[in-house]
Amino acid sequence: MSRVALVTGGSRGIGAAISKALQDAGYTVAATYAGNDEAAQAFTGETGIKTYKWSVADYDACAAGIRQIEEELGPIAVLVNNAGITRDAMFHKMTPQQWKEVIDTNLTGVFNMTHPVWSGMRDRKFGRIINISSINGQKGQAGQANYSAAKAGDLGFTKALAQEGARAGITVNAICPGYIATEMVKAIDEKVLAERIIPQIPVGRLGEPEEIARTVVFLASDQAGFITGSTITANGGQYFA
Repeated sequence: MSRVALVTGGSRGIGAAISKALQDAGYTVAATYAGNDEAAQAFTGETGIKTYKWSVADYDACAAGIRQIEEELGPIAVLVNNAGITRDAMFHKMTPQQWKEVIDTNLTGVFNMTHPVWSGMRDRKFGRIINISSINGQKGQAGQANYSAAKAGDLGFTKALAQEGARAGITVNAICPGYIATEMVKAIDEKVLAERIIPQIPVGRLGEPEEIARTVVFLASDQAGFITGSTITANGGQYFA
């Protein structure tokens, strides 16, 4: 029986690439999404990967959804915390709601998803938690105080939980992507991309979602059992932590 992998925000963008790569590697994959029913249905139709709808910001919804997945597919061995949102604004214009929504999804959501699977992983003496943070959680970004704070918090969570999981066979690692060629990034004005963003990237291009996905597949594998508490940068040399 193949191991079960759960990918949050797993039907679009980087998450979709991760879901597909894990499936190709032999995992039984479940993907969550928060709102885009049409995209989720198209993704399931294309890949056969089951999608489940809930907000990672809601602990009770996470716990109930995880129970459903484990009843249908089996115990979750790999959790990829990929779901995230942005509510960008310069700080003097940022509202409490913009702050709260991003923290609730991008930071508290990682707790909400990880907490319900943790005991089972401890009991089974195996688990892989992979948190998708961001280059902006490492270096900060103007207009993203909320996002940068949440993604930096994900890194602290990773390092602390790795110490708790190590003797139980659970690894906890983070990946910090830079600019990746997703719909969101490719929607940026071509002139801005060409003149302001890509020149900051030493390799001279955007990353591909599949490059992040391959990193996830490695960290999920048995071969990565000695790697825990690590932050892997995948940003084309734009920033060195």
